[in-house]
Amino acid sequence: MTKPIGAPPQISDADREFLGETLEAQTSAVTAETAGDQLLHGEPHPGNLLPTKKGPLFVDLATCCRGPIEFDLAHAPEEVAGHYPGADQSLLHRCRALNWAMFSAWRWRRDDQMPDRAHWRAEGLNNVRSALESGGLN
Repeated sequence: MTKPIGAPPQISDADREFLGETLEAQTSAVTAETAGDQLLHGEPHPGNLLPTKKGPLFVDLATCCRGPIEFDLAHAPEEVAGHYPGADQSLLHRCRALNWAMFSAWRWRRDDQMPDRAHWRAEGLNNVRSALESGGLN
């Protein structure tokens, strides 16, 4: 039997609830921190960087937003945060969990046609859980 067009992805009710609760809780916690609010790229990763003669240039500005620098740092490997001594580690953990929850929710959209969809749906949820656990947020 084929799945009807537009049918919702087969995410379990427990995972759907977990993802929704994580998005809500971490968004509330991160947005409550307004002291370091600044303009952010929103999704700084190597695929959004172009090398130029003047140095790296960020592209794909569709996700620009305002928030704490920890939100952008959360996209980078964990060791990068060591170059930002003023970064709030607790907030960074919350932002990392929020970023993975946003990514995971995006991958569970019914119209997701990105490569390795099944892998990243499962891996996204696993990374949300890991981020919550490593930050002591669960």
